[in-house]
Amino acid sequence: MKQHDFTKGNIWRQLVTFSAPLLLTNLLQVSYQFIDSLWVGNLLGTNALGAVAISSTVLFTILSFIIGINNAALTILSQIKGKQDESGLKSYVNAFSVILGLIAIVLGVFGFVFTEKILLLLGTPSEMIPLAVTYLQINFLGILFLFGYNFIGTVYRALGNSQTPLRFVMIAVVLNAVLDPLFIYVFQWGIRGAAYATVIAQGAAFFYGLVLSLRRKFIPFSMPRWPKKAEVSLILTQGIPSGLQMMAISAGSAAIMSVVASFGKDTVAGFGAAQRLDSLIMLPAQALGVAVTSMAGQNIAVQQWERVRKIAGYAIVLNLAIMLFISSVIFIMAKPGIVMFISEPGAVVFGASYVQMIAFFYPFLGLNFIFNGVVRASGAMLQVLVLNIISFWILRYPLTYVFAGLLGEKGIAVGIGLSFMISSVISYAYYRFGRWRTKNLFAKAES
Repeated sequence: MKQHDFTKGNIWRQLVTFSAPLLLTNLLQVSYQFIDSLWVGNLLGTNALGAVAISSTVLFTILSFIIGINNAALTILSQIKGKQDESGLKSYVNAFSVILGLIAIVLGVFGFVFTEKILLLLGTPSEMIPLAVTYLQINFLGILFLFGYNFIGTVYRALGNSQTPLRFVMIAVVLNAVLDPLFIYVFQWGIRGAAYATVIAQGAAFFYGLVLSLRRKFIPFSMPRWPKKAEVSLILTQGIPSGLQMMAISAGSAAIMSVVASFGKDTVAGFGAAQRLDSLIMLPAQALGVAVTSMAGQNIAVQQWERVRKIAGYAIVLNLAIMLFISSVIFIMAKPGIVMFISEPGAVVFGASYVQMIAFFYPFLGLNFIFNGVVRASGAMLQVLVLNIISFWILRYPLTYVFAGLLGEKGIAVGIGLSFMISSVISYAYYRFGRWRTKNLFAKAES
């Protein structure tokens, strides 16, 4: 299993070859959601699809702190890789494993206990609450599996290997595709079947990744031990702001869902189906964001700033070219795409209209992923947190709320799209003029 040293070699070739598996991984993850939505929407109806859409938002909000710390792991481990520090790598992999495991358990229990209250706070339509509670609670029982295979994939990427994590996601997708119809239709378990299929598929991916890593010795796992004080300090100072970044994003998404929910079940179901389509447009941006963080992190560790600048520049060109093409395809195929998930006329009309209005704003969102990815690679997590708070809570949610009030349900897409444009300008300004280049992750450990 090949590792990439991004501190030397052809940047363009590295960016393409490293980000391509990331794009495929993201595509598989979206197909995972597609499969769930197809079976739930067609076999269980509008209320069930809406319940899954709202549940997915809540679940991501609760799990986002773990995802954020995984982002911190990508930054720290990629810089250690750039320094070629093998003992430091082993030590920090252990530290992240222990800390993330504990956090995952705590958040899983919290989410399970307070599921219904969270759904009520979001203004979930009453007919969807029983279904959403069932789906969410089963997913919270499997939170450790989701944490596990995501963390192992993060370590691989930090070390310059984006191909192996593809296997984990592929296992989860294939298994979920088989178990969904079996549990929902054959066993007649309804929405519980969709949730069980998800948890089992994620568990299989986690155990496969763990066994593969131990056998091949690609990741330096060791018997868990309590991490050193300096390791805990660095992980928390990086992980807490990074986790809060993800919580700001996902809580903002939940707030937007509350605006959507105010227009009724057709809009909620249409928005849920539309999210499955417009998420396709985000795939290249997400892949490039992770690739840029991994590549820039290794170069920042050895102060190769010209390579960092070129990495960002090439990523911008690639982002614009790919995302404009995908946006065009999604725009043309909006209605057929929505109909794949839902058949109710009101939901289809809103979903297709939303997708067509938002499609060409996503290249601006891609710029955010790239600029924030470079800044994140330096370890400037607090600054990225501020940028995300501005993006979601000063721009996206208020603009969505205001334009929804002015234009009705069509204003949802207008507000979100405008926020993409404005936040891309702000993120570029900080990338260009901010002081993130002065950050030294390991200053205390080295002193």
